[in-house]
Amino acid sequence: MTEDTQNGRNRHARSQGIQVALAVSLYGISFGALAVALGFSVWQTMVLSLLMFSGASQFAFIGIVGTGGIAAAGAAIASAGLLGIRNGLYALRMSPLVGPGFWKRALAGHLTVDESTAVAVAQGDPESSRHGFWATALALYAGWNLATLVGALAGDALGDVRTWGLDAVAAAAFLGLLWPRVTAREPIGVAIAAAAVTLVLIPSVPAGIPVLAAAGVGMLVAIYRHGVARGATSPEQGRGL
Repeated sequence: MTEDTQNGRNRHARSQGIQVALAVSLYGISFGALAVALGFSVWQTMVLSLLMFSGASQFAFIGIVGTGGIAAAGAAIASAGLLGIRNGLYALRMSPLVGPGFWKRALAGHLTVDESTAVAVAQGDPESSRHGFWATALALYAGWNLATLVGALAGDALGDVRTWGLDAVAAAAFLGLLWPRVTAREPIGVAIAAAAVTLVLIPSVPAGIPVLAAAGVGMLVAIYRHGVARGATSPEQGRGL
C-alpha cells in the first residue's frame, strides 16, 4: 500500500468519525433538557456528561434518580454500571489500536463508546482504525458536552418542562437507543420478556429495581446461551460420548 493510499484511508476514517460524532452529539440536547426537567441543576447535568460520558447510562441514572429521589441513587448507579459494562468490552477490542502509555490508555478508556468503536472497527487496516477511533472519540466528547449544555440551559430557561411532556422522554430515549440493535428474533424475545418483568415489578418495588430485573433477564439469557455453546463444543461431544 502506498503512502498516498494510506493517507487517503486515514482522511476518510477521520471524516467518517466526525460525521458520526456530529449526528450523535445532537442527542445530547435531549439529555440536557431532560436532566433539568427531572430536577438536576445545570452543573450537575454537565458533570454527568463530562465524567460518565455514556448516553444510555446517563439516561438510566437521571431517569431513576429523577423519579425515585436520593433513595434510588444505589439502583441508579447499579443500572448505569450495568449499561456501561459494554464499554469495558469495547475497550478490550480497542486496546491494541491505542497502544502503550498510561495516560493515553486512560483517556481512550473514557472515550470508548459505541460510536468510536464502530467507526474504528469499520476501517480496513489498523492505522485508519486508529485515526477513526480518535477522531470520533474526541469530536463526540466535545460535541456531546456542548449539546448537553445547550439542552440544560434551554431546559432551565423553560422552567418546569414537564408541562411540555418531556417527562416521557426517558422511555422514548431508551427505545431510541435500543431499537437499532433489535435486528433478530432472539433480541426481540428478550426485550419482550424484560418488558413483562418490568411491568409486573413497577407497582410493588422501589424505583430502579425493575430496570435491574430487566437487565437480569438479558444476563440470564446470555449465561444460558454461553452454556449451550460450551456444551456443543465440549471434548466429550467431539469424541461422540
